[in-house]
Formats: sequence, C-alpha cells, structure tokens
Amino acid sequence: MSRISARTAFLMSLPPLLWAGNAVVGRLMVGQVPPLALNALRWSLALLILLPLGWRVLRAPGEIASRWPHLLLLGTLGVGSYNALQYMALVSSTPINVTLIAASMPVWMLAVGALFHGVHPSRAQLVGAVLSLAGVLLVIARGSPAALARVQFVIGDLYVLAAIIGWAFYSWMLARPPASMRGASAPQVTGDDGQPRGWNWAETLLVQVMFGLLGASAAAGAERALGDATIHWSPAVLLALVYVAIGPSVIAYRCWGLGVARAGPAAAAFFGNLTPLIAALLSAAVLGEAPRWYHALAFALIVGGIVVSSRAPPRTGH
Repeated sequence: MSRISARTAFLMSLPPLLWAGNAVVGRLMVGQVPPLALNALRWSLALLILLPLGWRVLRAPGEIASRWPHLLLLGTLGVGSYNALQYMALVSSTPINVTLIAASMPVWMLAVGALFHGVHPSRAQLVGAVLSLAGVLLVIARGSPAALARVQFVIGDLYVLAAIIGWAFYSWMLARPPASMRGASAPQVTGDDGQPRGWNWAETLLVQVMFGLLGASAAAGAERALGDATIHWSPAVLLALVYVAIGPSVIAYRCWGLGVARAGPAAAAFFGNLTPLIAALLSAAVLGEAPRWYHALAFALIVGGIVVSSRAPPRTGH
C-alpha cells in the first residue's frame, strides 16, 4: 500500500466520525423522533441537498425507468431499510454496540460473495471472519458467555445484524452491477457541454435516494398509523435532522468515495473501523454511556479480523 497523504487521511477519517455521530444523534432522538420517521426525514432533506448537484439525471427519465427494478432494490437496501433498521436498533441498543456489530460487515460481505457470486474466501479471510464474529458475539453477550447459551438478545442487536446483511447485498450489487448498469449500456446523462456521459456520484446517489424514499416514506406512514409516532419538534430536533442529512448522508458518502479511489479499499477498511472507537468516545462525552471492558476487546477482535482477512485476495469460482 502506498503512502497515504495527509489530505487522503483526512478524507477517510471524516466518514467514520460522521457515521459515529449519526449513531449518537440517533440515540439522542429516541423519544423525540420515531426511528422510521427520522429515516424518512433524513433522506428527504438529503434529496433536497442533492438536487442542485444531481438534477441533470432527471433530464433523461427513460434511463431511470428502463432500470427501475435494479434501482428500486438498490434504494430499498441502501437507503430505505439499512438506515431505518439502524435507527430502530438505537431505541434499545447503544451507539457503541450498534457500531461494533456493524464493524463485522466484512464477514457478511464474504458470505454473500461466496454464496451468491462465486467469490470464495481465502484461509486468511476465514480466520479474519472468525475473529470478527467473536467480537460481535462478545458484544451481544455483554461480556458474559453464559448469556449466549440463554440467547438473550437485545432486539436492537438483531436489527443491526439485519441491517448489515442487507448492506452486504447492496454492496455486492454495486460491485457486480447488471449489464444495463455498466460499460456501453450504463445510464447516460447530457452534460453542460451537450455531450453524453455517465452518472456522477451525486446523480447516482440522488437516484438511489429517490427510490429508497418510496419504502422509507411508506414505513414512516405505517409507523404513524399503527402507533404513537409523534415528533416532538424543537431546535435540537431540527439541528439533528440537518446533521444526519448533510453529514452522514452526503459529505461522508463523497469523502469515502474519494478516499477509496485514492488509497484503495484495504486502507479504507482500516479507517472505517474507527467508527466504533469514535462512537464510544462520543457516547461517553455526550450520552454518559461509558464503554465497558468487553467493548475494547470486541473492537480489538473485529479490527484484528479485518487486518487478517485483508492479507489475501479472495478466490473466484468458475
């Protein structure tokens, strides 16, 4: 891996900070904004922010309409369900637990790749997966192995697991897009110079948010119809909504894309696993939820799993 410049390190440090902040803000909003409403409001504001950056994609609606099944699934997994499940998890779980369990993402990436895409993990990756899963189980057990025998799960932990499994499928869809989304068949938009070009990051994210909001809005509507889903508006709630719409939704996505392009996915994975550490620090400072000994051990296991699993490339089946 080549030397990482200070600018690139800064770019890749911002997303973990913003995502950890998202977990803490989500916890703060419990009792003030229902989780599904929070998700729908977050992405509605993000849509408004993205429109000035990606509006050109709307000039060719046929490019979107002809690919709607794929785009709908992308939006549902990446926007509609992942973030909703995370906010639901924070009702009963803590930001530290949520981000630590989410840090096991590479395990689920390997599983989805092997089962559905014929990309078989190497021995080093399997060892890394075991270490990461051990860290996740340690968090779920709250440091007590006996708790696993009693299967005493906090419902929020299960929501996080469901969210990251869905995110693994979403990520593989991005990595292995259908023929209609790549090469000469990829969707085009007319640039300011009048020439066709592929969608840029803002246009791609805008389309995903548009489709994701269909499910997110429906879920928020059902949440309101089936129970007490009152939003207790206040300046703090407004500030929280602005933060989650701009920081974790737009800025983090852009910085992460630039960082991965410059330093590669291996370096990005290391920076991404700063999220639970930052979440622990923020939780202690903002929420008074000090990390426990098993959080530190779980973090070490998960990071160790990432380091080990990144030492060898996966094998592609034929």
